[in-house]
Amino acid sequence: MALTQEQLDAYEMTIGIESHVQLKTATKLFSPADNDARDKEPNTCVHPIDYGLPGMLPLLNKAAVDLAIKAGKAMNCAIAPISRFDRKHYFYPDLPNGYQITQMYHPTILAGVVEAPLESGGSVQVRINHAHLEADAGKLTHFTDYTLADYNRTGTPLIEIVTEPDIHSAEAAKAFCQELHRLMMYAGVSYGDLYHGNQRFDINISVAPKGSTELGKRAEIKNLNSFRSIERAITYEFNRQVELLENGERVVQETRGWHDAKQMTFSQRSKEDAQDYRYMPDPDIPPVILDDEYIAKIQAEVPMLPPAYRAKWQDLGVDVSVVNSLLTTRQFAESVSDIQDQAGNSAAKRVANWFASAVGASEDEERVTVAYTTHTGDLITLAEMAEKAEISSTAAKDIFNELLNGASDPRAIAERKNLLQVSDESAIAAIVDEVLADPDSATSIADIKSGKDKAIGYLVGQIMKKSQGKANPALAQKLIRERL
Repeated sequence: MALTQEQLDAYEMTIGIESHVQLKTATKLFSPADNDARDKEPNTCVHPIDYGLPGMLPLLNKAAVDLAIKAGKAMNCAIAPISRFDRKHYFYPDLPNGYQITQMYHPTILAGVVEAPLESGGSVQVRINHAHLEADAGKLTHFTDYTLADYNRTGTPLIEIVTEPDIHSAEAAKAFCQELHRLMMYAGVSYGDLYHGNQRFDINISVAPKGSTELGKRAEIKNLNSFRSIERAITYEFNRQVELLENGERVVQETRGWHDAKQMTFSQRSKEDAQDYRYMPDPDIPPVILDDEYIAKIQAEVPMLPPAYRAKWQDLGVDVSVVNSLLTTRQFAESVSDIQDQAGNSAAKRVANWFASAVGASEDEERVTVAYTTHTGDLITLAEMAEKAEISSTAAKDIFNELLNGASDPRAIAERKNLLQVSDESAIAAIVDEVLADPDSATSIADIKSGKDKAIGYLVGQIMKKSQGKANPALAQKLIRERL
């Protein structure tokens, strides 16, 4: 059944999000095994504690708790003075203990709020219910008649961030997930590599007629690791649920997956409730007790976060897409901020636009492809050269790209590549007079005098040709207008 826009408009979606963020500790949450399993052979980053062997007792990783405290600051959350660990029982082959160690009843991170800017303008405020520490499960790879288990990920420290159902559009959900990813990266909590699953999103979506006082049955779309997929999966699932309701059918509470190739969700299993997991306090792990002084000390280590950069850049007059490109990589944001402090808004704006054009905005912000080694002083020098018209805008971008990839001394680069412009008015004036006196310029001169302003482009082009590209084109155009 093809749904009409009128049918879709009669319903409202309500979305709550759970995000699993892998913490970038050196070792796992309860064992001394290596926590960075990227590109490692299966089952090489493991320890007897991860396998759940008899007699192996967990020992809490203090660094994971510290990162959770920092994550709490990034989300404007309170931190619990006392938190505890529980056992969540389920029997999957990727969970050697037969239970997951998590925080069901007393999480470390309490309520907060995240404000995410929307591409269409404005912002969405999403309340954080809580975020709890837990140990990740392993990874199963399914084949036709057998399954392989890789326990490298078993015991990886996570925080699971749980929002309130405050989101009512696919755009807002995507914007929130992007902002949450940025916050975790900037706070230094996670590597943030979506490709390797450092952060994953579960989308809980329900549909109800507009104006309804009750929410519909929710479906949970599991393990999305792309912002583009989040937006598309929500759009598909909203349409699917509306179609069921329009046909007089009911929506089943269940867990669904996202098939990226087919661009559709599919049923995985019925959704469990809390009682199905038989939660119980973990008897082997004592409570985590944090005082205000310690929390303040750890949170003081959190560097400047995206909302603060946005506020600082309001006077730059750059487009939202430029800001998003800068925020993709913390080093870029720090550079523009430093330049703003040292050389003012004009230089910072130039450099901001160069970063945006050189790197571009990656919608999924998965990884940085540029080896950033540039010194702020070189960028300020380049901005000043462009401001004084010593180089053209095209040349400035060329030099910037070299700086971005490890070169230094922009003036030396400009001299080596013969990119310095001539801004000596008398020298350019002589070339202007020569071009205007050329019989081939007569048609363009007549066109300009008759109001066809674009014809000046031919004359400027001739001047650039005769000066071997070194003439300042703005100055050349000024001199042409004065003479005509």
